[in-house]
Amino acid sequence: MDRTSDYDYYLPEDLIAQTPLARGESRLLTLNRSDGRMQIGPFSELLDHLRPGDVLVVNDTRVTARRYRSSDAAGRKGEALLLQPLDDRCWTALVYPGRRFPPGGTIHLEGTGEANASARVAAVTPDGGRVLEFETTDERDRLAFGGAAPLPPYIHERLEDEDRYQTVYHRSDPAMPGGSAAAPTAGLHFTEEMLERARNLGCTVAPITLHVGVDTFRPVRTEDPGEHPMHGEWYSVDAVAADAIQRRSGRVIAVGTTAVRALESAADESGRIVAAAGRTHLYIRPGYRFRVVDAILTNFHLPRSTLLMMICAFAGREPVMEAYAAAVSERLRFYSFGDAMLIL
Repeated sequence: MDRTSDYDYYLPEDLIAQTPLARGESRLLTLNRSDGRMQIGPFSELLDHLRPGDVLVVNDTRVTARRYRSSDAAGRKGEALLLQPLDDRCWTALVYPGRRFPPGGTIHLEGTGEANASARVAAVTPDGGRVLEFETTDERDRLAFGGAAPLPPYIHERLEDEDRYQTVYHRSDPAMPGGSAAAPTAGLHFTEEMLERARNLGCTVAPITLHVGVDTFRPVRTEDPGEHPMHGEWYSVDAVAADAIQRRSGRVIAVGTTAVRALESAADESGRIVAAAGRTHLYIRPGYRFRVVDAILTNFHLPRSTLLMMICAFAGREPVMEAYAAAVSERLRFYSFGDAMLIL
């Protein structure tokens, strides 16, 4: 039986990338599952591994979460992370400390420009968050453009250009339902030009959607991974993407663990992809049988995380941990703004 401690590894703190490089300028570690061979080169070498008929599946979610300074009616300070717009006047949010913001209370949010507002704490969500109700829809919508980008807790530098925390192919309509608390970071490497070159090679770029939840960054705290309560995330694979995958003559290459989770959630036992949408609690760890994904492009993940377990399920724990050790030795950059790994 595997243990959570099996997914720990040594990482010098200075290898945690604090700022993003220009798109396409990262390094790429390629791991071949058939023989364990590894090579490290520029991210542009990804194109050398693509073949006509491959389908590159990308997650087109948009990061909608915003981080605000907050205070209660007595002026005591806190923080609020607005996650997703909800109905006409509400946001779902995480608030800290939660005891200061009980249902029926008031929360004041302080952002940038005109993005300051007060809201009524309307309810507690099932995961311990809050539903914040504003006076008007305009006031609710204005908060989507204030506050700060919801960077992961291991990033301590200020992000100068918040557009770098969105993929070039994200759905830009602010009114689209839902949204993410974090970026699907494997997609941050791509430029429009690289995607066009992939199409010119005979590949299809197929967008699907999975809204990334804040639990993505939480480590597994139980020694038995099977006791970890897997968080849920909303996903959608539309008929166009499903048809492109079904008709492919090449491989399904998932860009990021979020795309893997959405695809495997939409696949039946035979590996057939159907158009589907809903909330997935799929927990992929060693022992899982992959139904549709043939290759994964991903970043380097936190120790003891469900994302690292997913990668180990795909490529084997020992080859992955050897690749991570090589990445540390070669001083690749880790986590959200770090370098990439292609598993074939």
